[in-house]
Amino acid sequence: MSEKLRGRQIEISWPDLGITVTADLDDRNPALADALWESLPYQSLQGHALIAGEHLYHVAPIPTLLHTPHSTRIPDRREAPNGTVFCSGLQHLGIKYGTLTEPMPATPVGQVRAADMPALLEAGAEIWDAVYSTKKEIHVEVRRAGEEGGHRIPRLRATDTDADRLIADIFAETEQAWLTPPAELDGLHQGVIPSQAGNFGTVLPTLLFVNGETRPLGYASYGGLVRAAVQDMPMASLAHMARLLVGVPAEFLGYCGLEKLWAFTQRFLDLVDRLDRDDFYAVTSQMALYINCLGGWNLHLYPWETGDHLRQQGATAGA
Repeated sequence: MSEKLRGRQIEISWPDLGITVTADLDDRNPALADALWESLPYQSLQGHALIAGEHLYHVAPIPTLLHTPHSTRIPDRREAPNGTVFCSGLQHLGIKYGTLTEPMPATPVGQVRAADMPALLEAGAEIWDAVYSTKKEIHVEVRRAGEEGGHRIPRLRATDTDADRLIADIFAETEQAWLTPPAELDGLHQGVIPSQAGNFGTVLPTLLFVNGETRPLGYASYGGLVRAAVQDMPMASLAHMARLLVGVPAEFLGYCGLEKLWAFTQRFLDLVDRLDRDDFYAVTSQMALYINCLGGWNLHLYPWETGDHLRQQGATAGA
């Protein structure tokens, strides 16, 4: 292990559960480990994988995760040791705590200590129950071991006055929604849909479409625009791709109830042609963080237990 990374430990704590585990950062992906270390401390809504197995993840308020290059990539994260900590280009910090089913490449940054694995397993079970059934909001705090905790959301800057004002508004909305359910999403999940999206008074189809459109808009569209900006795609092409990628899904999400997202998108598209690279990067990074925050809340609030009667062949009800 490099001298720079030697001795760097992080504590991952779930105060709602009274559980804390310690992980040692290593040098498999030093740039990602640095990005994580420099962002600490922070808090987030804790999530759990829904189709991939025994895996915890949350949105990390680290804009650079969208584009920081990796040095080491595990071809199949199913083969990683339990307790492996990952940082991903989806702006996630993840922890494998048991069996996974999805053969997904992953970028490790550390390992939960062996003595803390029983506590990690306990946290995993509690968090799954919260996401799938009870909807209890479980927050996670990630901090440097032995140091005070805390929380902060990064606020990027732009030289263009309108772009900077847009960033400030996105930041304010993200900060408000980071640890508290966004009012628009909370209302949707209570059946408050101003546009009446959802045939014959139904709610579940609208929730499904909102969930399905929000995640790729953050992960792929805005995340892709950030990466393209960093990788020197010509500015005219960046502006063109922005218009192609984000307008239609954002307008649809606005109809479904995410009116603030649609309003932010309209303001972005109105000024995209005059932005320089740095300002384009700042706006799209701030938008990606906001939308990924919404995506995390979508996954938590969605009534997954509605389909509990549907089970895979050979699976038991308690599996």
